[in-house]
Amino acid sequence: MNISVVGTGYVGLVTGVSLAEIGHHVICIDIDEAKVEQMKQGISPIYEPGLDELMSRNIEAGRLTFTTNHKEGFHLADVIYIAVGTPEKVDGSANLVFIEQAARDIAKYIMKDIIVVTKSTVPVGTNDRILEIIEDNQIHNVQIDIVANPEFLREGSALMDSFNGDRIVIGANNVYEASIIEKINEPFGLPIYHTDIRSAELIKYASNAFLATKISFINEIAAICERVGANVEHVAKGMGMDKRIGGEFLNAGIGYGGSCFPKDTKALIQIAGNVAYDFELLKGVVNVNQKQRTLLVDKLNERFATLVDKRIAVLGLAFKPNTDDMREAASIIITERLIEKGAIVIAYDPVAMENARGILHADILYANSVQETLHDADAALVLTEWDEIRNADPTVFHSMKNPIVFDGRNCFSVDVMREGGVEYWSVGR
Repeated sequence: MNISVVGTGYVGLVTGVSLAEIGHHVICIDIDEAKVEQMKQGISPIYEPGLDELMSRNIEAGRLTFTTNHKEGFHLADVIYIAVGTPEKVDGSANLVFIEQAARDIAKYIMKDIIVVTKSTVPVGTNDRILEIIEDNQIHNVQIDIVANPEFLREGSALMDSFNGDRIVIGANNVYEASIIEKINEPFGLPIYHTDIRSAELIKYASNAFLATKISFINEIAAICERVGANVEHVAKGMGMDKRIGGEFLNAGIGYGGSCFPKDTKALIQIAGNVAYDFELLKGVVNVNQKQRTLLVDKLNERFATLVDKRIAVLGLAFKPNTDDMREAASIIITERLIEKGAIVIAYDPVAMENARGILHADILYANSVQETLHDADAALVLTEWDEIRNADPTVFHSMKNPIVFDGRNCFSVDVMREGGVEYWSVGR
């Protein structure tokens, strides 16, 4: 089938490449000319393991192309996927300016009956608005059908999730359009769940909000563990053995970040507020996460009389491993606080440093390796659980002035670190 994808961020690019891999002819559209030229060479503008290889293979096979021209991009399309960003507004609601522009572009250039599929995470009722914009602005009188098909991709594991996900949700108003989207996705071999459009819109928000709730919950349990002498990892394992609870997302640490959980939790609070419902539980989840981000700085303050002129090594900057995404990363607020307190901050991340330079404080220094970062440091903070960091031997910390480590991701064994001569502070243990 001929498919067009509007937007080539994490969702759009991974969606387009994955659909090409299962045999469809896909053209991805983006207004950034430099980005499109880069993608035409099979080079992904985002760091996602395996994506470059899959892009190149499908470009060579003639199933995947890129353009900045909407007319060209929509010319042969049977189905158009909208996968543009929905950034957060000041009040926490989703900014739909890119969604609305995509709808206007579709209205301007389509010349035959079309199914429009919304991949972007959008508030309840947005698909109705998309349909209204297209119908009100279309130049050619064609039939427009709309389907909500939310994505459930994890950055760093997006390709694996595309081909090994838990489900594909299809929200549609009639059986025909739902059957077309099901047929498109059949080669993935994943369970398909059919529902109405508004339920599909809410499923994505509800899913992310629930996972964020598990994270904030276990972080509150970790705070109690530290006060009563328990081990949060043991507590989480005992909880997770209950199949009603499950062990996923029960890892204590310095909170969640990225492009989804922070934005989607706040957006769901706003969606509830728009219908006069006070989502108190989710407000608590957000507040706990905000508090958790400064936990390591609080521990540093307890350990040292002052941080003025203390050399602090920061290991990991991205919000999670296997991505270069700095959106809502804990490193942003942590390094800012350290600079405010007069510390000298030297940081390292295997992938995200280029992005970090444009976001973090200008006074931050950058190193080229874990070893260089730690040399002569007064303390080290672990903020991202990259394998390169997790697999480090305790002796790597001996190049510090004193081997003092504050681990925000519980990467290391407490016993191994202590036996290795490291003063080791973790979360909830």
